[in-house]
Amino acid sequence: MKVYEVINFNKELLKNIQTAGIRLEDIRYIDLFSEYKDMKTRGEKVTYIVAALAVRYRISERKVYDIIRRFKCDCNTHCR
Repeated sequence: MKVYEVINFNKELLKNIQTAGIRLEDIRYIDLFSEYKDMKTRGEKVTYIVAALAVRYRISERKVYDIIRRFKCDCNTHCR
């Protein structure tokens, strides 16, 4: 399947995602955020969670904080 075909087939979904202010590259962080929520529910401290996830996903702690902030944000509010 060609890139054009995939985009064309999912055109409406992609438009809705873009309109909602969601970044397509955030797809790679869905599991990270799920782990964050699980660890938070178990009572872990945010500082520990962020440090552990940064190591596990090989990204900076600042990036983990950014991801958490974005994923908690309502659509269309463009949390910065």
